[in-house]
Amino acid sequence: MDRRAVRRAWDEVAETYARRRDPTGSDAALIGDLLAELPADALVVDAGCGDGARTLANLPDGSVGVDVSRTGLDLARTTVPTARLVHGEMTALPVASGVADAITAYHAVFHVPRADQPAVYREFARALRPGGRLLMTLPSGRFQTVRSGWMGGRMLFSAPGRSATVRQLEEAGFRVDRTETAADPLGSGTEFVFATVEASD
Repeated sequence: MDRRAVRRAWDEVAETYARRRDPTGSDAALIGDLLAELPADALVVDAGCGDGARTLANLPDGSVGVDVSRTGLDLARTTVPTARLVHGEMTALPVASGVADAITAYHAVFHVPRADQPAVYREFARALRPGGRLLMTLPSGRFQTVRSGWMGGRMLFSAPGRSATVRQLEEAGFRVDRTETAADPLGSGTEFVFATVEASD
């Protein structure tokens, strides 16, 4: 699936995904750990926000939600009316350089084709201020597949493996601070990474 096919796929499954996933859980609780490390007036960007219930709703008012699916953003307008919502892709994040204090990316990057994922991490680093924080899902396996029947549709799942993802983050300018395992929206255990974008010399 190319980017346009992934966009269409998310438009088709967004409502079903919003109904089926649990809006609470220990991966949502990790956001509290992130916010505790940020200034009170922090600007947070949620990349791949979808309907907003799982992540964006737990961020401060005025946070920015970015998603490739217009259907997902329509849902988020109801779920998180205080958020600023923007249609766009993570490979070309519609956010100015150096403005974000933190970025969250829950269960999102592994829906981007594997070859494009280093560009996503470079975009995250570009949008963050020096010392800005990233909290994102860390895929455990190496895979690139299209799952037919997922949420009643088709969806791309793609990752280069845990160690390769960590290396790509580091190459983009991030320092990996720690990882934690938490429950994901569909009830499985998932590893998350907290990372800091380091100031350029």
